[in-house]
Amino acid sequence: MYAVLKTGGKQYRVEPGKIFRVEKLPGEVGKEVILKEVLMVSDGENIEVGNPLLDNYWVRCRIVEQGRNRKIIVFKYKRRKGYKRTRGHRQHFTALKVEEIGQGDFEPETDTSALESEE
Repeated sequence: MYAVLKTGGKQYRVEPGKIFRVEKLPGEVGKEVILKEVLMVSDGENIEVGNPLLDNYWVRCRIVEQGRNRKIIVFKYKRRKGYKRTRGHRQHFTALKVEEIGQGDFEPETDTSALESEE
């Protein structure tokens, strides 16, 4: 099973267990993230395509890493004018691991046994 989802202005093809990088999302490492902008879902035989989104699907991910990509050098130059500018840029990213592709209303799974033992 795989899904195509949209986040940060880009589209990603994801499968359960896959780790992928997206534009920076708020949250700490280990926190759960629900992505609801699902464009397409396939289970191998059947394909569902949204117009433009599928309202009843969601993708549950966990934040694996918050970091910055490698440095990109931006070099500006105008010939015969003595104009040169060098600047570097490192884009922030969030690495997500897909845990589940689900359908219907999202119900967060809470472990009530841990809550009862604290009381």
